[in-house]
Amino acid sequence: MQKNVLITGAARRIGAGCARLLHSSGWRVILHYHSSVEQAIQLRDELNAIRKNSATAIKADLLNMAELTDLASLACQTWNGLDALVNNASQFQPGQLGRISETDWEQSINSNLKAPFFLSQLLAPALTARNGCIVNLVDIHAENGLAGYPVYSISKAGLTGMTRCLAKELAPAIRVNAVAPGAILWPETGMNEAQKAEILQKVALQRCGSVADIAKAVQFLICDADYITGQILTVDGGRHLRV
Repeated sequence: MQKNVLITGAARRIGAGCARLLHSSGWRVILHYHSSVEQAIQLRDELNAIRKNSATAIKADLLNMAELTDLASLACQTWNGLDALVNNASQFQPGQLGRISETDWEQSINSNLKAPFFLSQLLAPALTARNGCIVNLVDIHAENGLAGYPVYSISKAGLTGMTRCLAKELAPAIRVNAVAPGAILWPETGMNEAQKAEILQKVALQRCGSVADIAKAVQFLICDADYITGQILTVDGGRHLRV
């Protein structure tokens, strides 16, 4: 049976890397996007050029419950079933304690925790029907916190906890795991070369990882981990040893 995966935030960076790798393994991919319209359409067309009717793109604001619900419904209808969900989309926002607003809090928590929870809940019946799985993208700083990013770290800690909770709640039909990246892609703004060098000094392997490293971990948990659930797979070159 042909297998289908929904990846949130799939137009760029790690999400796009996961989409390409799973597609190369024979999966049909549903690419969720919000504002990255051009990149999503380009990736969809790229994958369909390789294999016809193997990719589709769906726009949705994950902070809007009506659009989130529509995304879940469309994902299930596209190819009459769903085998995997990758909760990749998130917001990475700094914040100085004492100056964090309620809006700042809600944007990070809603994007990084609320949306993955409710999307998982909405898709649980479809995933149960096909003994599917969920993979969440968390962060190595979920456990220790990243200085200057308190709400982001809290939201990822919540997603880590959610991974283990849902692994219990959805067993035995659905496996739920997570990948915790370390230094893979630098933030697009707000980090200079000195800061990057300081981070790499804490990485045991002394180098930045790649999108492919994360995509391969996600692929493993989806395709080759039939007896694994409730686990957080850390992919950080050993940085967690000195966080």
